[in-house]
Amino acid sequence: MANLWMQKVKESMERKGTVGSFSRSAKQAGKSTSEYADDVMSSKKSTTKMKRKANLSKVFAKYRKGG
Repeated sequence: MANLWMQKVKESMERKGTVGSFSRSAKQAGKSTSEYADDVMSSKKSTTKMKRKANLSKVFAKYRKGG
């Protein structure tokens, strides 16, 4: 029940075709998604949209690890 919002977010991303866009950006930068997320969050040049993607990536990774 607690992860219902995550399922809705994933479904919305699938409809929009944006699944994996943050991972692709991280791969282009030559970093793992968690390293890239840290860099995006700490950078003042990052856009709000990219910071939101980084935050969502961190939240999903936390739940994958069982946190």
